[in-house]
Amino acid sequence: MTLLPTIDPSGYTYAHEHLYIDLSAFKNNPDCCFDEYILIRDEMRQLIARGVRNIIEVTNRYMGRNVDFIARLMADTGINVLLSTGYYQQAFYPPHVAQSDVQALAAEMIHEIEHGIGNSGIRASVIAEIGSSEGQITPDEAKMFHAAALAWHQTGRPISTHTGFSTMGLEQLALLTSWGVPAQSIVIGHCDLRENLDTVLRLIDGGAWVQFDTIGKNSYFPDEQRVAMLQALSQRGLLNRVMLSMDITRKSHLQKNGGPGFSYLMDSFIPQLRAAGISQYEIDLMLRDNPATFFK
Repeated sequence: MTLLPTIDPSGYTYAHEHLYIDLSAFKNNPDCCFDEYILIRDEMRQLIARGVRNIIEVTNRYMGRNVDFIARLMADTGINVLLSTGYYQQAFYPPHVAQSDVQALAAEMIHEIEHGIGNSGIRASVIAEIGSSEGQITPDEAKMFHAAALAWHQTGRPISTHTGFSTMGLEQLALLTSWGVPAQSIVIGHCDLRENLDTVLRLIDGGAWVQFDTIGKNSYFPDEQRVAMLQALSQRGLLNRVMLSMDITRKSHLQKNGGPGFSYLMDSFIPQLRAAGISQYEIDLMLRDNPATFFK
């Protein structure tokens, strides 16, 4: 019997994270092998103490997913982790993607949802992170979005995407809905890496969810501008379609290694939201209620 992890609606959720990821070979950078168990374990314990109960772990097989590592973290800390199946983006595809048809790619995702990931005894709960390149969706990426749509039709599991620096989100939504996936089953990732409030409004108007999920990555886009966009969404009553996360992927992102660490969202970013007039009710929406509704 295999386990399908489900969300704990009583606590907060980080909606787009990695607890083990290895893109070091692709990026020729050892910092991109995120594997420091003790440090990650200790940071998960910090999150539990701050009311975080769930991590949506969007690393798939071709990003270096390590289910045994995750299972150990869950056992040692009590954090609840939902695992993912799918493919990332063109630059990181394994060679067989170009030769595989849509049905074969979908079948792989469906198998991990229905029967489990390898011999782990744990099933994938999310179709993620299905990605596109910056400024374009390549033919193979379009094929992957089609495969994700087929996997949704078979399993009903939600789809979480990766956008290249906040580009192509509207096109992702259009592709998935054209293949019959309802917008309410789609969350568009990385909507907070540029000033693109108009795009975010159009995504929400189209029925999708959006993620501000690179919080703390100020070298890409400053948190002050993330706060300003969330403030604008608050003024329009739209934070009921937003989820938050940090997308931590590198050793150097951890606290002990000089980075912001997973607790930054709770300890630093949430106080910034409160100072901007965003209510505790809205914070609870983004961190608890919206993920509980979407990832149920």
